[in-house]
Amino acid sequence: MDNKSIIKKLKLTIQLMELHEENPFKIRSYQSAVNTIDRGEISLVELDQDELQKINGIGKSIAEVIRSLIKSGTFPLLEELLSNTPEGLLEVMQLKGLGPKKIKTLWKELGITSTHELMEACQSGQVAGLKGFGQKTQDTIIAALEFQASNVGKFLYAEIEETSAGLDKLLKERFGENNVVQVGEYARNHEIISDLEWLIISEDRPATHKQINSIEGLVQNRKLSSPYTWVGQLTSPEITLRFRLCTENALVSEFLIRTSSPEHLNLPITDTETMAHLYRKKPYSSPQEVYEEAGMQYIPTELREGYFEVEAAKENKLPKLVENGDLKGILHNHSTYSDGKHSLREMAEQCRDLGYEYLGISDHSQTAVYAGGLDVAKIERQHQEIDELSKELAPFKIFKGIESDILGDGSLDYPDEVLAKFDFIVSSIHSVLNMDTKKATARLLKAIQNPYTTILGHPTGRLLLRRDGYPIDHKTIIDACAKYNVAIEINANPWRLDLDWRWVHYALTQNVKIAINPDSHDKNTYNHMHYGVLVGRKGGLSKDMTLNALNKEEMEAYFENRKSKIKQ
Repeated sequence: MDNKSIIKKLKLTIQLMELHEENPFKIRSYQSAVNTIDRGEISLVELDQDELQKINGIGKSIAEVIRSLIKSGTFPLLEELLSNTPEGLLEVMQLKGLGPKKIKTLWKELGITSTHELMEACQSGQVAGLKGFGQKTQDTIIAALEFQASNVGKFLYAEIEETSAGLDKLLKERFGENNVVQVGEYARNHEIISDLEWLIISEDRPATHKQINSIEGLVQNRKLSSPYTWVGQLTSPEITLRFRLCTENALVSEFLIRTSSPEHLNLPITDTETMAHLYRKKPYSSPQEVYEEAGMQYIPTELREGYFEVEAAKENKLPKLVENGDLKGILHNHSTYSDGKHSLREMAEQCRDLGYEYLGISDHSQTAVYAGGLDVAKIERQHQEIDELSKELAPFKIFKGIESDILGDGSLDYPDEVLAKFDFIVSSIHSVLNMDTKKATARLLKAIQNPYTTILGHPTGRLLLRRDGYPIDHKTIIDACAKYNVAIEINANPWRLDLDWRWVHYALTQNVKIAINPDSHDKNTYNHMHYGVLVGRKGGLSKDMTLNALNKEEMEAYFENRKSKIKQ
């Protein structure tokens, strides 16, 4: 039971207390404790009752709750609330856009205790008839239920990364380092993973099946399995597993087939031959040999998606893909000046210690009141601290940025004389997300046309497996960024990964630079840059087209050049 697990249990308790209309002061005390733990650096597991009580925002009763959670994973109030709540209602509580008051109305007035019952009530029109709901709310609930159902059994790449690595290690220990290779969507670095898949060299398939079944935590689905494929599930987390058995001679061919999308396999390389035909032509000694014999450039695993890679490989035009070590700095980060967990100094020192040459600090702008957005006085204080810190930490540099809200009409969040004080502006939409394509595109276009916009932040506002992004005309937006010399962000937060990799290649063909940023609100999430690099690589991103692959001096010149053009 770590801090993260404790916070999760306390948040569930808060939701249940709100559902059952507990004392609001009690709810507030729990929320205060969550905020304190979330912003703190101390591991609660190591503290006793007295030490916990000394922490601001944690009183005696909450300290007792935390100690109980550490010992048993639960506490009396949570157990009481859970016993008074239908189990299926916990699933309903996970739906975006449904607060506790509305959930209680659905429960008490319509007897809804599960997502299945909620969908039936929506489809019959009962929900729209409830006071305070209406047709629009009912449609929103249906959309949320459909989105939730479509994502059952799916995980973020980052969520399943540790599990995948652990299984890979275990399989190689069991069957031999050179006899196991991971394939499937995880091997191609997909942002959402629905199953994990491996190839295993086997000359005795029944014995291999028996060995797999002896691994703790794996449950076979015998109906879906065959002599050549073991199909089943991991018990925790509950993700589908596939182990495909092949001979040593077939390994290279099977590897290329199983690390390619159907679209890639169907791409023609001659009038009579597809990539699938090429991969199955004969036994190969290595993947590189396949491409060499076809007179093609080697296609990296993550590019085998059926977009541009085959034609580019035939013409020897595949770029050297960007790597983690190519990145010299990061430009979208938040500090305690707005809603970040760590101070400007802490964010800067951590960035420097990780080997980066510069940090771009871009706290929220004034309209983002919910996130402690910066008013003009706050901006001046921050800029003064940046100047002092940059001098102290030299040659490391902190660039002055802001994540400016793109307002409803597409304008930025400050007048020009304030925007001119920053080195760069990340322009992002955070509010009024229920837009159609026409409105969302027009709103972004106006922001892109603003000469102070340096980077377009998380272009669709999506949160993977949580909510769809607002729909935009990607081609029109990318073309505008090309025209106005605006870089587009790959937001490396594992929940966002926005710009989607499927549009990276088009941006590159239009000579639009890509900025990979972690959107860090915490100095410990700079490692999210890795996920942004994976997205960039899938789109064919090279070092040359990555904005923050520029070194400190080059980045200074880039910002100065843009600002001088605005003045002209």
